Amino acid sequence: MRGTAMLTPRIRTLGTALREARIDARFGLRELARRVGTNPALVSNWELGQRIPALEDVAGILGALGVVGAEKQRILQLARGTAEPGWVARGKQSAPDHLGGLLACERAATSVVEWQPLLVPGLLQIPDYARALFLADGLSLKDAERQAELRMMRRPLVVGPGAIPCEVLLGEAALRNPVGGPATMARQLRFLADLMATSAKLSVRVVPAGNGGHPGLAGRFCVYHVEVGDPIVYFEHQHSGAFLLDEGNDTYCEVADRIREVSLDSRASAAFVQRTAQEFREIAQRKKAGGA
Repeated sequence: MRGTAMLTPRIRTLGTALREARIDARFGLRELARRVGTNPALVSNWELGQRIPALEDVAGILGALGVVGAEKQRILQLARGTAEPGWVARGKQSAPDHLGGLLACERAATSVVEWQPLLVPGLLQIPDYARALFLADGLSLKDAERQAELRMMRRPLVVGPGAIPCEVLLGEAALRNPVGGPATMARQLRFLADLMATSAKLSVRVVPAGNGGHPGLAGRFCVYHVEVGDPIVYFEHQHSGAFLLDEGNDTYCEVADRIREVSLDSRASAAFVQRTAQEFREIAQRKKAGGA
């Protein structure tokens, strides 16, 4: 199909890659369209992911822009799989294609449901918490700082005037894993409690550790509901990110419903987060006093 595109992350990531290549080469839409023998509106549609370019169209654009080497092969590889409903983007979340697919989901989303059994979700993390995770993943301090900044730049999706409805289902372990140490966890959970109290678009519900037997035990996932088409389901792995269309049967939406059934309500969840933040604060104070 080379007409109107399904709103898949791969198609949107390809469009973003073409747009960035054009901007890096300092070409305008009209000039690029003239070089490849098409009209500017079609090039714009390709960049927005609204239409799917043929592989030869992508190759022609890259040739006109002077894109060569590894970057050319990366973009051509994106173009080869646009008909597939699912996509595995290789590399950590900071890798260009993986991050591009994630950002494409966030731009297309009208609402989000995320299940996180072990960690505070990236969009709700404070810089110290995010930095500690990236350092534990083996990044240098400089790279960890940069990735933490990128993560903060994505927060307007859930906080601020442009926020969309976001529901987070959070395992108790995510609140108790001492990422970055007790002081960092105390700050992270106080920040989360403040968001829960002030954000009209954010809903956080805690699943206590004793409430086992639900399908969320199989692992974390995020569902992006979009205006047109099936929801997009995202899974983050150690060295890849998987994007699938939840076609027809709303499988992961049903899983979220079942997790929701064993979670605390919003008020009890807020109290749980506040108590856990206070526990970490007291641990940090005792640790500081003991080392003084």
